[in-house]
Amino acid sequence: MQDMSGQQKVRVRVGERTLAVTNLQKILYPEIGWSKADVIDYYATVGPTMLPYVKGRPVTFKRYPDGVEGPSFFEKNTARNAPDWVAHAVLPATRSTKDRIELDYAILDDLPSIVWAANLAALEFHVPQWRVGAKKQPLAPDLLVFDLDPGPPATIVECTRVALLVREVLAEDRLIAYAKTSGSKGMQLYVGVRVRDPDRTSGYARALAERLAAEHPDLIVSRMAKELRPGKVFIDWSQNNPAKTTVAPYSLRARPEPTVSTPISWDEVEGCGSAGDLRFLASDVLARIERYGDLFDGLLTKKSAVPQLLADQ
Repeated sequence: MQDMSGQQKVRVRVGERTLAVTNLQKILYPEIGWSKADVIDYYATVGPTMLPYVKGRPVTFKRYPDGVEGPSFFEKNTARNAPDWVAHAVLPATRSTKDRIELDYAILDDLPSIVWAANLAALEFHVPQWRVGAKKQPLAPDLLVFDLDPGPPATIVECTRVALLVREVLAEDRLIAYAKTSGSKGMQLYVGVRVRDPDRTSGYARALAERLAAEHPDLIVSRMAKELRPGKVFIDWSQNNPAKTTVAPYSLRARPEPTVSTPISWDEVEGCGSAGDLRFLASDVLARIERYGDLFDGLLTKKSAVPQLLADQ
């Protein structure tokens, strides 16, 4: 089948939906010859494991229609062109979105929706730390995140050292941390939380980052200024701002090879000796799920209150 633009279409069955996917032979990762069909197959396979971490969250896509070596763009206002069965929510636009008061976000609430997004050459899925409610209104955050970003020559090895320090402080406050790689240079730590104030997680994260930066000035910075960051790890607490998003667990990244933002165990964090130890391709991730299951299991169900004292310092 061929549409009016000359794109080759193939109809596939995903769950109870029939989708038209296009240009399956197009190479999106030239370094290893990974095609759009490979991208769709990855997301179709990982989708059931990934789904809990994107479900109910407005998604921002990073699209690469000509592959990772071509131009890319972030897309938020996706649902306006989506099939009518893709969940969506019309939400206020963030200050970074020019000339728009509101945007119609897609919400990937089922496997067919994930495959639909993959067909857009949406290699990366980015989601906020909150969900939408039954009336499609933003809810209070249910996740607390620390984005650990190494300043060269620091690598993910230094990030693991910082992750252990963050985990120690979180444990003092009876918060359970889960770790994942970013799929790029750094990593993130997540905590499932219960809060009412949407600014509570950001305040807590900032106070923790500033505390550790003061205690370990040779390793950690809590400010974004680039001149402070060479050889150190920036704890980006600002990712808890409701207007911001973080790459979703199990999302591909647009690197030369199809690396993945991968949940990891604390044994792996403690044992990391080189950057390559925590670099996982799509094939690695699928094998890890077969072997270990979902290492983020529990994040969304074991929710804790964010301590008042640190949040209000």
